Amino acid sequence: MQRLSTLSCLRRSLLQTRLAFLSTCPTPTPIHTAKSRAFTVLALESSADDTCAAIVTSDRRVLSNVVIKQHQLHGPTGGIYPPTAIDAHQRNMPHAVRRALQEAKMTMHDVDGIAFTRGPGIGGCLSVGSNAAKSLAAALDKPLVGVHHMQAHALTSLLTAPSASTTPRFPFLTLLVSGGHTLSVLATSLTSFRILGTTADESVGRSFDKVARILGLEWGKRGLGAALEDFCEAEPTTDEGKCDGEISSFAFPHPMRGRLDFSFASLHSTVDRHLALLGRPPTLAEKRALAREFQDAAVAQLCAKLRLALDACAQRGVTVGDVVVSGGVASNRYLRTRLRESLDAYAALSESTTEDARIELAFPPVELCTDNAAMIGWAAMHRFLAGDYDPYDIDLKPKWSIEEI
Repeated sequence: MQRLSTLSCLRRSLLQTRLAFLSTCPTPTPIHTAKSRAFTVLALESSADDTCAAIVTSDRRVLSNVVIKQHQLHGPTGGIYPPTAIDAHQRNMPHAVRRALQEAKMTMHDVDGIAFTRGPGIGGCLSVGSNAAKSLAAALDKPLVGVHHMQAHALTSLLTAPSASTTPRFPFLTLLVSGGHTLSVLATSLTSFRILGTTADESVGRSFDKVARILGLEWGKRGLGAALEDFCEAEPTTDEGKCDGEISSFAFPHPMRGRLDFSFASLHSTVDRHLALLGRPPTLAEKRALAREFQDAAVAQLCAKLRLALDACAQRGVTVGDVVVSGGVASNRYLRTRLRESLDAYAALSESTTEDARIELAFPPVELCTDNAAMIGWAAMHRFLAGDYDPYDIDLKPKWSIEEI
């Protein structure tokens, strides 16, 4: 009875804050009244190798965003080793929650709801965040919401857009690019997503990681994919050696040309094969040339598939004015530049020559491209405000299509 009474009070309070939230999505300036206050969510994320906790409010404030990475643990193995990741999550989650509360200058009693990543992801890793969220919610009689990880990535730009004019408008096309996924998705509402293209083999993020390992790059503070990006950008040094002419002019394949789906396995295989055919250790200059050719081929494919997805939307009679790019690979600076150029070229070829033909391109801030809990709290917000909670015994969904939310 006490739990029912508490939740009833919460629902009455939510009626006062729901209009304020709706005014922030997509309009960023909430409506405040004397009787309303922002709804506050503690969110947890542990789907892969980052232990995350954050506190987000319904008026689009990120009060804290804690990310504890495991790069030093997975660097020696060149990738995520699930048992190691699970153990690290179990050690780190209490500290992440405590830091999130301290940085927000709050206690658990100030939190209105608790959100967590339900899936997709590594099952054992997901269970750490899920168990922590369920235990806290049940012990403190707080409402609970499980969130789809890729939905959270897709909606991050609704949280971070600096103004009403830059907030993506439904329907928008979203390109989700990470270590686990590569998807082009048409988003028509907060909960309605249609997959237009997916990867036939491996994600673009995983391909970046594999090429970085093939070239012998160090993991670094931001991971292997970021190490490859930095390696491509770095200025040549005087002791790099010469670059074989065949490498500098080597052409990468264009897999699945004319199709919406992606394929990146052949790109990293091309790097591996060409180094094997070289018959000797490559010079630093040759490594850098291959890295740049690979990055250019991967980004070119993303640009081409995005233009095909826009064509597919137009054929369905759907007008898309915004493209949202999310996921860890969205932090890549070269990708950001090339996508803007590609969309401008696409708009120039459009039948319309008006200013409306320009397609806006939205990226979350770099720190919110990779896995984080702030996006989880924001993706759960509309459900909290609608009183649409999950039971405390809700199960995980390590494999979960974004179309099945």
